[in-house]
Amino acid sequence: MTDALKRLSEEGVAIWLDDLSRQRITSGNLAELIDQQHVVGVTTNPTIFQKAISSGDGYQQQVADLAARKVTVEEAIRMITTADVRDAADILRPVFDATGGQDGRVSIEVDPRLAHHTRATVAEAKQLAWLVDRPNTLIKIPATKAGLPAITEVIGLGISVNVTLIFSLERYREVMDAYLSGLEKAKERGLDLSLIRSVASFFVSRVDTEIDKRIDALGTDEAKAARGKAGVANARLAYQAYEEVFASDRWSVLENAGANKQRPLWASTGVKDPAYKPTLYVDDLVAPNTVNTMPEATLQATEEKGEITGNSIAGTYAQARADLDAVEKLGISYDDVVQLLEDEGVEKFAASWNDLLKSTEAELERLAPSEG
Repeated sequence: MTDALKRLSEEGVAIWLDDLSRQRITSGNLAELIDQQHVVGVTTNPTIFQKAISSGDGYQQQVADLAARKVTVEEAIRMITTADVRDAADILRPVFDATGGQDGRVSIEVDPRLAHHTRATVAEAKQLAWLVDRPNTLIKIPATKAGLPAITEVIGLGISVNVTLIFSLERYREVMDAYLSGLEKAKERGLDLSLIRSVASFFVSRVDTEIDKRIDALGTDEAKAARGKAGVANARLAYQAYEEVFASDRWSVLENAGANKQRPLWASTGVKDPAYKPTLYVDDLVAPNTVNTMPEATLQATEEKGEITGNSIAGTYAQARADLDAVEKLGISYDDVVQLLEDEGVEKFAASWNDLLKSTEAELERLAPSEG
């Protein structure tokens, strides 16, 4: 065992768990991870909930009660998922209080089928914030074109947001602009900016998976030399963009009014290729004021094998740009890759949500009381 997780925290990286289930809550496992492994937040997504609820562990009584009330399957899912998020938020409340609201956060995502509908996304975000009713919640909104104005509107209402499914540097800059615009709206409305928090979830491993697939199809030695570099390079250049935006005059005005920076959050940090070290997307993305949300396997790998040697992003921007340029020179279009990944990300979460609808509907029918 090493103190890699402790060192990671000391370097300014908030460690969040990318998983949640009722069993994890009721068994004391989440509290244990907070107490022993420096976990200070939780992220969820439709796929995580689909796996948790489909396992059935701990959900039977609530589903039976919902079946007795004859609720719709959509309402049932919202009651089940918000209950888990509320309980997790309560477990993390001491962290929230100790960090002045920066950490101790639990994220819950808007219905992924609304990803291309601005007004519906705003309405859903308001509803989720009301349903969970905890100050340490983050509402997840995807960084689609329709999501950008929704982010501005929701932040402008004083609701804290986790912007998800960011793959491209251009889109990330648009996300930060949407956040600043939202803060400006909130300021005009006289809201307390210090209470509004946001993270921007920049996805890492999926970039390597898609680009490596295209590199392997080329099959040349020159192409193979570029494998496994694009994901980290992309994220490091995102951090450069973060540093630029939050050093601007526009930001200074908001900061002086009490606003908080929108932290970059490294998402999709589980390694997909067994040829890569399991802590690649942790060790190589250490920088102050960031979040790394990890599946439990990555958390354990970092505890056992993490090599945390200080800031691993500072001074890397020229090399990161060269690594992405090398991919372009192979004829692999960066713009094409990141748009494909965004489209696939929305589709995968929508598919998980539809699977969850079907499995929950079947359980509601199975547990429905007989008439009389």
